[in-house]
Amino acid sequence: MPAFSGPLQALVDELGRLPGVGPKSAQRIAFYLLKVPGPDALRLADAITAVKERMTLCTRCFNVAEGELCAICLDDRRDSTVVCVVEDPRDIVAVEKTGEFAGRYHVLQGALNPIEGVGPDQLRVRELLARVDAEGLTEIILCTNPNLEGEATAMYLARLLNPLGLTVTRIASGLPVGGDLEYADELTLGRALEGRRTVEA
Repeated sequence: MPAFSGPLQALVDELGRLPGVGPKSAQRIAFYLLKVPGPDALRLADAITAVKERMTLCTRCFNVAEGELCAICLDDRRDSTVVCVVEDPRDIVAVEKTGEFAGRYHVLQGALNPIEGVGPDQLRVRELLARVDAEGLTEIILCTNPNLEGEATAMYLARLLNPLGLTVTRIASGLPVGGDLEYADELTLGRALEGRRTVEA
């Protein structure tokens, strides 16, 4: 039997379906929305409606966009010959925060995961390959997550891209700044050694 009546229980149920929101959090958010002034709650509802109605995927890189192309693809100051491949549009935000990359992106919309039925056909791999010649790409940076799925995806893409005559690189992964060697796992420390670079005196 539902704990609350009608619309309130429906709101709790819908909030509980959001990722990372458990039953107690869903109840807290629902009661918060019940208490806030009407205009505040309506602003949230309008924002959700606007995102669903106006946001789509960029036809070139599959980032989120308000029109046919995303803001990054529309920016002529970006280097159109270098593409950073990421799993999810949220990864673009992380890369952009570094201020170190001035090229364009390609969002795979996931990573290879045979257990969950995600193969190459479920990702935007064909579209990436099509961009190589169409856009005259010279380098592709594989920026997938440093986990089992991300590594498998990077290896798969490298096998497809290397014969095409462009530079294929993988982001280095290793120790975080401020971390202690004794607490690093073998894989992380191994990656840090692989990604070592020359130290200039």
